[in-house]
Amino acid sequence: MSPEQCRAARGLIDWSQQALAEHALVGLSTVRDFEKGRRIPHENRLKSIKNALENAGVIFIAENGEGPGVRLKKQ
Repeated sequence: MSPEQCRAARGLIDWSQQALAEHALVGLSTVRDFEKGRRIPHENRLKSIKNALENAGVIFIAENGEGPGVRLKKQ
C-alpha cells in the first residue's frame, strides 16, 4: 500500500486521518506521516492500517501497468 492509495482509500469511505488511526489502533502521527511520505510505518502498523481499510470495504489494486489503485467492494 502506498501513501497515495491510503489517502484515496480514506476518501472512498469518507474517513479522516483520525478515524483511520482509531480503526487501525495506531497513532494519528503514524497515519499523517505515512500519507505525507515522511516515513513508512513498521510492518505491523502498516498491516493494521491496510486491514482497517479493507474491513471498511476498500479493495487494493496492485500495479498493473497503469499504477496501483483502490476501489470499493460491491454492495
